[in-house]
Amino acid sequence: MKYTTIIWDLDGTLMDTLQDLWLSVNHALRTYRMPERTYEEVRMFVGNGVRKLMERAVPDGEANPQFGDVFDEFKRHYMQHCKDNTGLYPGISETLKTLKAQGIRMAIVSNKLQAGVTELHHEWFADTIEVAIGEREGIKRKPAPDMVEAALRELGVEKDNAVYVGDSDVDLATALNSGLPCISVLWGFRDRRFLEQHGATCFAEKPEDIITITNKIN
Repeated sequence: MKYTTIIWDLDGTLMDTLQDLWLSVNHALRTYRMPERTYEEVRMFVGNGVRKLMERAVPDGEANPQFGDVFDEFKRHYMQHCKDNTGLYPGISETLKTLKAQGIRMAIVSNKLQAGVTELHHEWFADTIEVAIGEREGIKRKPAPDMVEAALRELGVEKDNAVYVGDSDVDLATALNSGLPCISVLWGFRDRRFLEQHGATCFAEKPEDIITITNKIN
C-alpha cells in the first residue's frame, strides 16, 4: 500500500512563521506594558492555536484582567503582518509540485485562525494543495481529530491511504487521534529528541524525504 493522501501541518512544517508570530506577540505585550518574550520562548509556546500561545505569553494567562485586550491586539497585528517574514522552507515548493504530479491529494490542517490559513493557502499553495482547514467555530482544534476528518471529507477520500506530516508533539497526538501514521519533520519548531520523547518513529530530515517515504510500499 502506498500513501495517496497527505495531511500537512502548516507552521513549522510547510512554512517558517515563527518570526511573525514572535513579533506580533511582543507587539501586543509591549502595547500593554507587559514583559516581552524571547524567540525561543515563543517557539515552545506555539502549536495549540493562537489563544493558547497568548495564554502562555501573557503573565497569569487568562486570569490576567487585560488578557482579552492583549489577545485582540495580537490578532489585529498578526493579521496585518502575518506575511512580513513568513515563507516556505527550502525545498517545500518543489516537493509539493512533485507530489501533486504523482497524483498525491493534499490538505493543510492548522490551529492558526482560518482567515490566516486561507490567506497563506491562496498565496503559496493554491496550485498544489486543495484544502486548507484552520481554527474556526464549530470545529475542535488539534490534537482533536476533527480538522483532519474535515479535510478528508473535503478531499473526498478515506483515511486508509493517508499520512499526517507535522513538526510537533501536537501533530503526533493529532495523527494518533485521527488513526493516521505520522511523519515528523526535523526542520521545524521541535528537535528530534523532543519528538522521540513524544512517540515519533518516522522522520524526514528534508522535504524531499516526504517523496521517498510516500513512494515506499508501506
